[in-house]
Amino acid sequence: QVQLVESGGGLVQAGGSLRLSCAASGIILGSDVMAWYRQTPGKQRELVAIITSGGTTHYEDFVKGRFTISRDNARNTVYLQMTRLKSDDTAVYYCNKGLVPSYQWGQGTQVTVSA
Repeated sequence: QVQLVESGGGLVQAGGSLRLSCAASGIILGSDVMAWYRQTPGKQRELVAIITSGGTTHYEDFVKGRFTISRDNARNTVYLQMTRLKSDDTAVYYCNKGLVPSYQWGQGTQVTVSA
């Protein structure tokens, strides 16, 4: 059974930083394109960043230059380093496959940025 467990969220002031982790079990992430997504109440879940199995990355414009996605295949974990956080970044953050998020969604981790 595939399980994705996100962690690392919290309350942070604008301009601060957080590092999110996504630990996977039941699968080997090494060959998967993985991504971080986020969702705020009343809005659709949106893509934040993607990383290929080879480490190539893509970022949505609203996080480009501030967030960094990475992966540690030995630990079966994907990370999202978030810097210069803004109040608009407040959301629940999830990881899943990139392109087509076909794994069961985890609980996500709440990120709250105070002004």
